[in-house]
Amino acid sequence: MRRLPIYFLIDVSESMVGEPIEQVQNGIRNIIQELRMDPYALETVFVSVIAFAGKAKSLSPLTELYKFYPPVFSIGGGTSLGTAMEFLMNDIDRSVQKTTLETKGDWKPIIFLFTDGTPTDKPESAFKKWNANYRRSCNLIAISIGDNVNTQLLGTVTENVLRLKDTDEYSFKAFFKWITASIKTSSVSVSEYSNDEIKLAPMDGINLEKVDIGKQSFVDENFAVIPGKCQSTKKMYLMKYAKRLKPFEGLEQFNVADFKLVGAYPIDEEKYKELSEGTYTNKNIRTSELVGQPTCPCCGNQYGFVVCECGNVFCVGEERRNRCPWCGLEGELTFAEGGMDVNRTRG
Repeated sequence: MRRLPIYFLIDVSESMVGEPIEQVQNGIRNIIQELRMDPYALETVFVSVIAFAGKAKSLSPLTELYKFYPPVFSIGGGTSLGTAMEFLMNDIDRSVQKTTLETKGDWKPIIFLFTDGTPTDKPESAFKKWNANYRRSCNLIAISIGDNVNTQLLGTVTENVLRLKDTDEYSFKAFFKWITASIKTSSVSVSEYSNDEIKLAPMDGINLEKVDIGKQSFVDENFAVIPGKCQSTKKMYLMKYAKRLKPFEGLEQFNVADFKLVGAYPIDEEKYKELSEGTYTNKNIRTSELVGQPTCPCCGNQYGFVVCECGNVFCVGEERRNRCPWCGLEGELTFAEGGMDVNRTRG
């Protein structure tokens, strides 16, 4: 039997924390449920999920539909797209059966790449390898989640670059229904017509658009993500802030930006480090640019954003003396005016 391999290559960097990664996780589960009811997909489709942040990791090897169990996603640091593409190519070499003189191999793999940020590594060598050895034998669809993606860069590895303009629950649901429909159409095409060119479903009525990769793309920094650590439990959490513009009427060129709190989310530190690239970045942000103070999502302490002299953030409750879970410094809290620099993630 010739298989139709479907890869999901998913960005799980810090800016995906919260609702976006939950929507992706729910979306993958819904795709599998829908495909299991389609006789063509059930016969041909095999699914693999690869997550990437600073590093890449296989969450599910290439598995037939009825045996596939949707994985749980963890967050990592960085957006190493070059590393992710290298990992994908190595997996294709291992897992996808090539056509030989004796036997017909699998159909062209279909890869859905989801990313919401700009690469933090240098992906050019991986892209060159992809274009030389894999592009003609694979169908890659790159989806920009929001407008913080260099779509011109994605256009160097595929002509199918799409943008999910809105990231609310309705938009994500419609988007994953579109992916399901595209996979169903492709599975019919290989089963009935032996044609493994990608058959994308119509995009009418959903907040998804095809990107003109010939136009220069404007990359915007939409989020600031700050790592924190719970003083009580020593567990890590991430605080996510979304950028907003404060316009000056008639003086739009002088618009200023700050970042408003979206939420604070506990994470598994071990899994976070497993997907992160090396140590923390030296990238900082002023606290005066951040609007909103979360409670600690791990223990409920009233103040989830307290800055230590080491530049890291932790939580405090009502105690007079506190100990930084990052560096171990102990002392009483004081209030600073004018803001200060804190460490932020690679996003």
